[in-house]
Amino acid sequence: MTTRQKDQTSPTKCTLRVMGRLFSPIEELTILHQEDDFVVIHKPWGMRSAPGRPENTHDSAELRLRQLIPQADGPMSVHRLDIETSGLMVFALNASTQSNLSKQFQKRLVGKRYIALVEKAPAGKQGVIEAPLIKDPEPTRWPRQTICHDSGRASRTLWRLHERSIADPLRNQGQAVRLELRPETGRTHQLRVHLASPPEEGGLGTPILGDTLYGSESTAPRLCLHAEALGFWRPNSDEWLKFESPAPF
Repeated sequence: MTTRQKDQTSPTKCTLRVMGRLFSPIEELTILHQEDDFVVIHKPWGMRSAPGRPENTHDSAELRLRQLIPQADGPMSVHRLDIETSGLMVFALNASTQSNLSKQFQKRLVGKRYIALVEKAPAGKQGVIEAPLIKDPEPTRWPRQTICHDSGRASRTLWRLHERSIADPLRNQGQAVRLELRPETGRTHQLRVHLASPPEEGGLGTPILGDTLYGSESTAPRLCLHAEALGFWRPNSDEWLKFESPAPF
């Protein structure tokens, strides 16, 4: 087995004209690494991973990549980040690679590490959250997910306190602390629900700063959740690739 961490010292920032308008620099998509078969990007917060169905939700990381890399053929998406989450994503540039990478995610062969700022320190310094998730049955609460031990899908998250200091202006947000998260499953809103839900339901009881869906509305100007590390097997190879993009908060 070969393990290699990619050099990402010269990322390419791309501002694209999508649907007739030029997006501001704050909405830029950053390409960290590109090969013939796949591309690794930094997705900014506020950007969709893939196009939505309504026309006004088409703009996304995938759409911008298709404009930037016209030779991309077939489906590109193999995983997603929430609109509000920033960080690393990998996209396939052909059908065979899309199939290979999708299977790696499905079989949990991919390494993922996130950083989150949460509203208060949890009990303990590290732990495991095993709390099944299901779509919230209340229609008015869509797209919320909730813990359901009877019929939810198995969901597992490893967490530990992270020692790096919190930068201004978020440093003064109450008793905020930084957590390192390693999801072993990839359910919708998994990290957000696992952290925000009370301990009696199986959660950690400390919402992510800026999470207006599961936490408080005024704690931060954005959801403080970032996918900072992503590792996977190079398609059709025994080489392990790892990419990193430090959290901006």
